[in-house]
Amino acid sequence: MFEAKLQQAALLKRLLDSIKELVSDANFECNEEGINLQAMDNSHVALVAVKLDADGFKKYRCDRPIPLGVNLTSLTKVLKCAKDDDIITIKANDDADILNLIYEARHSDRIAEYDMKLMDIDVENLSIPETEYDARVTMPSAEFTRIVRDLSILGESVKIEVSKEGVRFASEGEAANANILLKQTEAARQKYANYGKDGDEAKEEEEDDAEEGSSTRKKRGKVKKEDKDVDMDAEENGDDDGGEFKAESDNEGEDEADAKDEEDEEESSGKKRKRAPAKNGKPTKKAKKSDDIPSDGGVLIEMNQHVALTFSLKYLVNFSKSSTLSDTVQVMMSNDVPLLVSYRFGQGDIRYYLAPKIGEE
Repeated sequence: MFEAKLQQAALLKRLLDSIKELVSDANFECNEEGINLQAMDNSHVALVAVKLDADGFKKYRCDRPIPLGVNLTSLTKVLKCAKDDDIITIKANDDADILNLIYEARHSDRIAEYDMKLMDIDVENLSIPETEYDARVTMPSAEFTRIVRDLSILGESVKIEVSKEGVRFASEGEAANANILLKQTEAARQKYANYGKDGDEAKEEEEDDAEEGSSTRKKRGKVKKEDKDVDMDAEENGDDDGGEFKAESDNEGEDEADAKDEEDEEESSGKKRKRAPAKNGKPTKKAKKSDDIPSDGGVLIEMNQHVALTFSLKYLVNFSKSSTLSDTVQVMMSNDVPLLVSYRFGQGDIRYYLAPKIGEE
């Protein structure tokens, strides 16, 4: 038996809206690790690959691998009957020809149940090789959406060029030509530090960062009594190797004791500080620390060599519909290799592959 429960139906609705114009029929391959979908468009120019991890579901059960062949247009219609915040449960028995969808209203006793016929779709899964891309651009998905939609008004193709100068989108049309250059922002390097990495790898780095912060705070409690130059060195070294920095401290025991004493002092006077009246008799809000990261996230460019390829804007506009799933997109390119446009979200990711146009500059 297969059963999967999602906290919100909005995820599936947005996912289907992203791919329904590219693919009409597809198999959702379900196994104990999660749900995968892989399909090509009718012209075999673009490929879409969706992965939903089992951990992202409120409840997930899959006794054995099972393909769920569905017509995406029909499934989209059924999902429209659910509210965005409904809890959705998808069920299917082994070798069944019916897909059961249950919508539970979050704030009422309303339960809606739909049965949808499954299809027998004979499609061979393509093995997507691991590719080391020469250029990787991480940027806000809204910015990518705006660029490809604006350029699609003028022409049919766009030349994407990644160089030391930045990433350039150029399109030529009958009425006008367009040229858009995005330069890398330093803030984006901080914003996208762990973006695109595997969950375990990103988690390890986050834990390391947390250890760095803890170690740096303890060290500062001691350093403040000594020398400002040492404090600057501690912060700089903490960015690169927090664990090693902590281990090399000769007075680690004293540092921890001092930090504990400071914490005890803070706790003993905490109530007085909290009760202290603010100006005009209103409670004072703690000022937020500015991290100098713009709200749009900026642009991060990782490049091994210069890359310039031309692609169909029609497909890129379709890909950009996945901006409803994630506010960040990665565009990866190598010469003579299909373009990869990737969106990561809480439950998994969606990847689009697009073959470049041949013979166009």
